[in-house]
Amino acid sequence: MAGRATRFRSRHRPAEPLLAVLADDRADAFALPGRPGRVVVTGGMLCALSAAERAALFAHERAHLTGRHHLFLAAAEYAAVLHPALRALRAPLGFQLERWADEAAATAVGDRAVTARAVGRAALAARHAPRPDRPGLAPAAHTGPVPRRVAALLDPRPRPRPGRRAAALALAACLALTLTAALDATTDLHQAVEAARSAGAAGR
Repeated sequence: MAGRATRFRSRHRPAEPLLAVLADDRADAFALPGRPGRVVVTGGMLCALSAAERAALFAHERAHLTGRHHLFLAAAEYAAVLHPALRALRAPLGFQLERWADEAAATAVGDRAVTARAVGRAALAARHAPRPDRPGLAPAAHTGPVPRRVAALLDPRPRPRPGRRAAALALAACLALTLTAALDATTDLHQAVEAARSAGAAGR
């Protein structure tokens, strides 16, 4: 397995400068942000996909990097920490980001069916093995509601392409609700302090 992954890396390194291959039999692939970012894939995932499906997978992960999707995910995580009620917004935001990358990959490889197969087969391969350790905010093609994503790619009806606007709106909702919650908490704290001060003055 390691030999095959190494050969693949050596053949594709000039054309895929952002590709890093891990010698791991477990199937995983994700976009690792940084300067520069990296598309990280394991040998197990390479063996699970055909050449065309690998191209779609790489295009999907590159879309996450160029779109800076980790920043959207980080903002949603911080919003959820500030106000637990906002945790429910993480899943819709994650779905929009995956659909964004799906459509970018389909455009890059010129085949929606191949992209749908890549997403589905990557998810199946990753499900049958324990996930290797990877950063929590690293987007991955095989995560989220995969059946809905595959159905959207295979749907022949024209659909508006999900993209930056949908993700930005979801993120704006997170931040707006977070700001509102923070202001409410500040007001409550101020009122509590004033009440305690008044009670202390009355006690004297």
